[in-house]
Amino acid sequence: MAIPAISRLDAFFDLEARGTTVRREILAGATTFVTMAYILFANPGILAGAAGGEGSKAALLTSTALVAAIATVAMGLLANLPLAIASGMGLNAVVAFQLVGAQKLLYAQAMGVIVAEGLVITLLVATGLRQAVARAVPMALKRAIGIGIGLFLAIIGFSNAGFVRAGGGLLTLGAVRTFPVILFAATLLFTAWLVARSVRGALLIGIAASTVAALVAKAALGGAGFAPEVGNLPASVFSAPDFSLVGSFDFSFFATLGPLAASLAVFSIMLSDFFDTVGTVVAVGQEAKYLDAQGNFPRPGAVLLVDSLAAVAGGAAGASSATTYIESASGAAAGGRTGLASVVTGLLFALCLFVSPLAGVVPPQATGAVLVLVGFLMMREVGSLPWEDSTEAIPAFLTFTVMPFTYSITNGIGAGFVSYVVLKLLRGRRREVHPLMLGAAVAFVVYFAVGAH
Repeated sequence: MAIPAISRLDAFFDLEARGTTVRREILAGATTFVTMAYILFANPGILAGAAGGEGSKAALLTSTALVAAIATVAMGLLANLPLAIASGMGLNAVVAFQLVGAQKLLYAQAMGVIVAEGLVITLLVATGLRQAVARAVPMALKRAIGIGIGLFLAIIGFSNAGFVRAGGGLLTLGAVRTFPVILFAATLLFTAWLVARSVRGALLIGIAASTVAALVAKAALGGAGFAPEVGNLPASVFSAPDFSLVGSFDFSFFATLGPLAASLAVFSIMLSDFFDTVGTVVAVGQEAKYLDAQGNFPRPGAVLLVDSLAAVAGGAAGASSATTYIESASGAAAGGRTGLASVVTGLLFALCLFVSPLAGVVPPQATGAVLVLVGFLMMREVGSLPWEDSTEAIPAFLTFTVMPFTYSITNGIGAGFVSYVVLKLLRGRRREVHPLMLGAAVAFVVYFAVGAH
């Protein structure tokens, strides 16, 4: 007698043991996808100038969707955790503005840098060093990383929605009387109400309602203050994928930059990739409840190997380094507990190879509201920090404040690591400092010295 498909899914992903269902995992995977689908358009927007102008956007979108689909499905099948992967925001800016813009590399050479750093991280995973470093991070810093990423996500949400804007080096209140910002506020309050009522799928419902409102308003009000590319039903649903950037990388950047500059370029991007992922997996784990009592996540070898190979794949496909996304926390908040959610997210990215214009329908005000609420959910760990021990609490505080203030997860982790080691040593508590923490702190000092991003 054939085993029903749902039973096979339950057995493979261990759904019952994780306290979840197929329906809940599908809902969670869809929530994660919608929350991070902006990368399909943000990544080409950042990289197009470096890759060859407006004409490269179609190829960049295809490469972005391709890498996200393959890597996210692989994460779901091999690690069985609700983690999604796509081209990393921040890392793509380093490619566009530092490697190509400032250091004058060709786009293929910049992708060579990405492939090289991905290979280095993969080697570290194969030797077990990356997993050992992840285990060496003290619990207070792991919790602070999740809190800091929550604050970071909230600022991104407020900024993307137009509720706040940069001005004179500071964030100020945006154009709050415009319809898009009003829609953001309404979406935030409506979705918060759903969360307060413990409605399953509240985040996805909020995104859907906001998107419908944006479509209606734009049609009825002749623009309603939205950007031209926002809130439009595409003229054609289907589009043929453009794979022209796949395989466009080379390692001649060593000759162009010289051995020292080339090594520093690989090293600095590697550090960002290395610690951003650990922080993200821990932060999502707090929401998805897959961390153990020491804050460690299951199957670290599989998680970090897939993430490392995704960085290689991102460079090889011309989409910049791919990394595990903190937006996975939105799916976890919607109930995602297993890799089935990741498989769903990956398959939705695969569909965008052919119907990618649909991903642009969702306005940033909808996803912005969800990111703010995910930030709220991730802030709940503040009360668990050991505030009575300054050698633990001060590094934790620096971790979760430096992240949003410098717009960099890596900078926050670096500030926490360095201050933790320094304070422990000055207080004569050397035995509490793991040798790998000491090594990581030294690496971060070098990172800040050569120019953090």
